[in-house]
Amino acid sequence: MLSKRSKTAQTAAAQPDVAGPRHVAIIMDGNGRWAQKKGKIRTFGHKAGVESVRSVVRFARESGVESLTLFAFSSENWKRPEEEVSVLMELFNFVLNNEVKRLHKNDVRLKVIGDTSAFDEKLRTKIQKAEALTEQNSALVLNIAANYGGRWDITHAAKLMAQDVLDGKQQLDAIDESHFGQYICTAGLPELDLLIRTGGERRISNFLLWQCAYAELYFTDTLWPDFDEKVFQTAVDDFKARQRRFGLTGEQVSVP
Repeated sequence: MLSKRSKTAQTAAAQPDVAGPRHVAIIMDGNGRWAQKKGKIRTFGHKAGVESVRSVVRFARESGVESLTLFAFSSENWKRPEEEVSVLMELFNFVLNNEVKRLHKNDVRLKVIGDTSAFDEKLRTKIQKAEALTEQNSALVLNIAANYGGRWDITHAAKLMAQDVLDGKQQLDAIDESHFGQYICTAGLPELDLLIRTGGERRISNFLLWQCAYAELYFTDTLWPDFDEKVFQTAVDDFKARQRRFGLTGEQVSVP
């Protein structure tokens, strides 16, 4: 999955004066349309998109991104045609069977976020083994959002926190945003800095709703199978050129 240091990553590393994103999330959209443009069935695009996953993981690791979150399968995707859902599950199994050892070799930690209870026992076991194998790796955290929805994430966190209150582990009056964030799927990871969506759509589709509060959004018309390190670098460069104010004025942020 990972290879020699890329030219685009070298370019990014040559600009240490401007801080890049620590946590990047990507909505990988456009697989079906990419396939249809080539006269193929939609599932052909999903298979082609695996190479783009390899590319972005390589770029993220080499350019200093600490956490990369990929939207692989939403809680709403179950409504898609049965054949397409089946192929997506096959691809998930393929990654777990064939890519995890490479990730481990390259010091990448794999985490699967989402409601995994909907998957069969065999797939859940593979997920658990992959997470256990890579748990101590530190070069990059790769989060695969599978059967994930932003509203589910917030609701699930609220249930967990409510249970801790009932059990006396959490004081109701002490709850604030910081406490609540400890129950979200991405707890313990850097705040989300940059959300990229490929495929031309301009929406976040129930992805990382809590985490997107102050994230920079970047939309590209590039379809996911065509998303490579060069396009990723363009998104990062755009991020670096923005002034992040977090509710302050531009003048306040500019004060050294």
